[in-house]
Order: sequence, then C-alpha cells, then structure tokens
Amino acid sequence: MNDDTVDNAILSLVEASGAGKSISPAEVAQVLDPENWRSRLGAVKQSATRLALAGKVDILRKGKPVDPSEFKGVYRITLKT
Repeated sequence: MNDDTVDNAILSLVEASGAGKSISPAEVAQVLDPENWRSRLGAVKQSATRLALAGKVDILRKGKPVDPSEFKGVYRITLKT
C-alpha cells in the first residue's frame, strides 16, 4: 500500500466528517484493510504526520492541536483550521 493511498483515505474521511469533527486513526486503517486494520496503524500515523506538516490536517490530543513531529499516544485527525 503506497503513501498516496493512505493520504487520500485520511483526507476523504476528514472531509466527509465535516468542519469541527475529527476521525480516529482506526477508522482510516479499517477503510484501508478491514480484516487486518491494526497492521495499518503505523502507516496511518506516518501519513497523518506528513499531512499535518504539509498544513492539510491537524493532529489532536485531548481535543487540542499538537506538534505533528513530537506527539505520542492516542490522537485524532481533523481538517486544518
């Protein structure tokens, strides 16, 4: 699975969720690989980080944007505000 596929899945889901809403990395992974989605979580995090650094999305921890190059733990993805 290439980076563009993961990037496109993230962007499609955050756009479909609407303004002010966020998605979980698991939602993206399940779209990419419904049967083995847990193995896709690393790729989702890499793509989310890349998209955040490019200014296309925000990565949220506890509802607040975080530095995409330094975050750890549970996170959500939303359209850039």
